[in-house]
Amino acid sequence: MMILQKSAILSLLALSNSSSEAFSPSRSNRAVTRLHSTTEEPPTITPGQVVTNLIPPSAIDSSSTANLFDTRVQKTYGRYPITFVKGEGCVLTDEDGKVYLDFVSGIATCALGHSNPALTKAVSDQMASLHHVSNLYYTPQQGQLAAWLCENSCADKVFFCNSGAESNEAAIKLARRHAHNRGITDPVIITAESSFHGRTLATVTATAQPKYHKGFTYGGEMVRGFRYSPYNDEDALKKLVEEINTTPEEDAKAGRKRGLAAIMLEPLQGEGGIRPGTPSF
Repeated sequence: MMILQKSAILSLLALSNSSSEAFSPSRSNRAVTRLHSTTEEPPTITPGQVVTNLIPPSAIDSSSTANLFDTRVQKTYGRYPITFVKGEGCVLTDEDGKVYLDFVSGIATCALGHSNPALTKAVSDQMASLHHVSNLYYTPQQGQLAAWLCENSCADKVFFCNSGAESNEAAIKLARRHAHNRGITDPVIITAESSFHGRTLATVTATAQPKYHKGFTYGGEMVRGFRYSPYNDEDALKKLVEEINTTPEEDAKAGRKRGLAAIMLEPLQGEGGIRPGTPSF
């Protein structure tokens, strides 16, 4: 999904208004004729040919990639002043030809390295046969992958999604639904201080870092139903679980029940300063 800024939206609205006025009965026939008539013969289009005045993104001047990002990309990430143009294995090459060892690996997403021959062939073969048909239909490969994941993990079913944030959002919803099925009207999820779970409204709430909450609260609150506990502090975690599983008297009188829905923890904190969880924790 693309988000257009205000100037683009206003342009679309202006175009929409002018088009609707042109088709209005109160407008002259001249305006309608201008939109619909032409003295030129339509061009002959062969199958597969694309006729458009738009230039492809690849034709846009990229001599200053950093400038393109400064002027056209929302500044939601802090980027290093390096522009990579090629990768092979664990080696990256920037636009000036300087090479680097890639220890970031796309933030742990490029486990097979760059330009991996087997991955390149698999993606090319799939694109040559079938692209995307949505979840309205079956595809053999999706079913095969689901079966493989289940056979090689503790899961019995899988949920396919697009990002870690979406995965955590699904986990939060699943935990809440399960809690409601157990009669808990006020389900609470515990996360650790200095954690990081995503950038959506619910996952940034689960991220127990106030600096990420600034500017996104309603009445000073983020999404309700989250509590935080110090990382690697077993006693504090146990105490918080006991508190959550005790419904306040006034809430109980109103027919409500508070209870623990889930404990959402990272086995190794990254945003918290590369802190591994202790085995006992």
